[in-house]
Amino acid sequence: MILISTSNYEELSQKAAEEVISRINQNPSLNLGLATGSTPTGLYQKLIRDHKQNQTSYKEVNTFNLDEYIGISKKDRNSYHYFMCEHLFEHIDIPLDQTHIPDGTAKNLDEECMRYEQFIVEHGGIDLQILGIGQNGHIGFNEPGTPFDSRTHIIDLAESTRKANSRFFDSLEDVPKQAITMGIASIMDSKEIFLLVSGASKAKALSRLINGEVNEQFPASILQKHENVTIFVDKEATALL
Repeated sequence: MILISTSNYEELSQKAAEEVISRINQNPSLNLGLATGSTPTGLYQKLIRDHKQNQTSYKEVNTFNLDEYIGISKKDRNSYHYFMCEHLFEHIDIPLDQTHIPDGTAKNLDEECMRYEQFIVEHGGIDLQILGIGQNGHIGFNEPGTPFDSRTHIIDLAESTRKANSRFFDSLEDVPKQAITMGIASIMDSKEIFLLVSGASKAKALSRLINGEVNEQFPASILQKHENVTIFVDKEATALL
């Protein structure tokens, strides 16, 4: 794992954006894995600004999101479909039919998990996956205890995850209790991984990731086994290193 330390969130977002743009310039038809949540929004803002200023093109890029809530329609403001359109897709030149997110409203959710997993394989796998990390070590929505050999699946969200995400909803009761997520094995199949870690609230998780043992009770620990991981961190997140 390569650790890139930055002084603040702004610099973290800029450094990560520069590396993403570099990969797109090297491979204009990159298969790009994307994450939602507050941590990658700065990265997406930098990508949008670069697209407008430097015309970096996404016309041949395919994107694959890690996860989606179950039972929320694509047009719901709290869906990850809506989030990605608002924070990235509507501001760059990517064709929307090249943006892929699990369907949390599918009639048969097990079939949707298998379809999404196979869909990624048929596209040649993910070249670069963007990840965040939960305070409990979750990556995607793979909560503690998720088997390392898991593929795209339905997950019951931990109470801590629902509380962390409740800031985006009117109340905790409105936060879905389940999601579809790429599995840990699915994530590990990515050729390259960028992990973004920001803020004092993630310092404990980062310390455990760097110094702890590989254990299914801390899903992100499996990243120690990946051959091509770059971690972008800001100063607050490194407080315990």
